[in-house]
Amino acid sequence: MFKIVHAEFIAPGIKRFEVEAPRIARKHKAGQFVILRLHDRGERIPITIENSNPERGTINIVVQSVGKTTHLLNALNAGDNILDVVGPLGKPSEIALFGNVVVIGGGVGVAMAYPTAAALKLAGNHVAAIIGARNKELVILEREMRQVSDELTITTDDGSYAEKGLVTDKLRRLIDNGTRIDLVLAVGPIPMMRAVAELTRKDHIRTIVSLNPIMIDGTGMCGGCRVLVDGKSQFACVDGPEFDGHLVDFAVLTQRNSTYRQEEERSMEEFRRHLEPRAADSPDDVGCAHGGRG
Repeated sequence: MFKIVHAEFIAPGIKRFEVEAPRIARKHKAGQFVILRLHDRGERIPITIENSNPERGTINIVVQSVGKTTHLLNALNAGDNILDVVGPLGKPSEIALFGNVVVIGGGVGVAMAYPTAAALKLAGNHVAAIIGARNKELVILEREMRQVSDELTITTDDGSYAEKGLVTDKLRRLIDNGTRIDLVLAVGPIPMMRAVAELTRKDHIRTIVSLNPIMIDGTGMCGGCRVLVDGKSQFACVDGPEFDGHLVDFAVLTQRNSTYRQEEERSMEEFRRHLEPRAADSPDDVGCAHGGRG
């Protein structure tokens, strides 16, 4: 069992947890993740490690309520326990002195971009960060990203905060203005990462994307997280999660990620129906559950 020592919503439906996991905290490096399970009949879901504190023996994870499991997870609070937390998994981010680096985070992808941005800054790079969200309420980790960046741009789709537009709009302006960019890291929704990779391709700017496909065991044995990179099968859990964005087949990734879409929607619908009687008896019962993949 892994005890939750702190939990708070940092945006509507997005919750940050601090979880006791001493071994993971000691070994965690930027770019890695965990796979967790809430109960003995629960599904296994991959979750980004946003930060770790070896001295406290804890890790931070950021979870967005999307499906049944993440809704259940976001209903937990300090003092509750998670049955299984396995990690750190995946290859760490490549950290070196590249020069001018642009780190892009979209939505909850900012949580995975943050530790890598911090590590790249510590390695001596000039870090220009771009983070995007649908609206002001969904902008997360602004203060943290500002602390580890030389410059930070925030974009919102609806213009309710900072610059109106997409993260790719800012990236396009940097490229068009002749800004030297030695590396781009993009983490977020598949369409965003795909758009970033297409934008940088013609200028031959090295671009890394962090993929979060369907995962089950996290060891490469099940094959669930298979992705096509440069025409070859790779496993995101052991060969990634970071890959060359110019080599990723995003069409195959999108198709594979939608494999269980109907089952996921049906499960979520049944979950909502289960909550309806509780809501009628006590509205407060579902207040904690309003708050990633799963």
